[in-house]
Amino acid sequence: MRATHILPHDHAAMADDSVLLDFDGRHRRRMMLTTENGAELLLDLPETVALADGDRLVTEDGQHIRVVAKPEALMEVSAADPARLVRLAWHVGNRHLPTEIAGETLYLRHDHVIAAMLEQLGATVRFVDRPFNPEGGAYGHGRTHGHDHHDHDHHHGHGHHHHD
Repeated sequence: MRATHILPHDHAAMADDSVLLDFDGRHRRRMMLTTENGAELLLDLPETVALADGDRLVTEDGQHIRVVAKPEALMEVSAADPARLVRLAWHVGNRHLPTEIAGETLYLRHDHVIAAMLEQLGATVRFVDRPFNPEGGAYGHGRTHGHDHHDHDHHHGHGHHHHD
């Protein structure tokens, strides 16, 4: 099977099958996937897209495969007051770490060095397993297929050329 395009998430919509993908797995242009039902699926998109939980991959034979965000080992970072949280977010952003901002909580990838740094800055850090949906989708590419004009990413060259 080959999936060549996606439909934005619609949890009410029926899907024939699903794939469980972590954050990195949801930012690919071309990769082999195995669905929950054990089918082999080639994701073959024209460009790298940030897939969200609930998006559907449409296969050439018309099947809809739901994307399910896989829980990952994350750090849940909170602070005693909003001013401190802003400061923590600044330190995290300054290191270009993918970060999910959820209300008064930050979620980052599990990293003991960063956890220690944040605790020294007065954060409360808990280790949790949950799906990860950082700000800006894939490394600064928004849901608009990477054509926004952020400074393209600091980690992986231009997401377009690498994950092939």
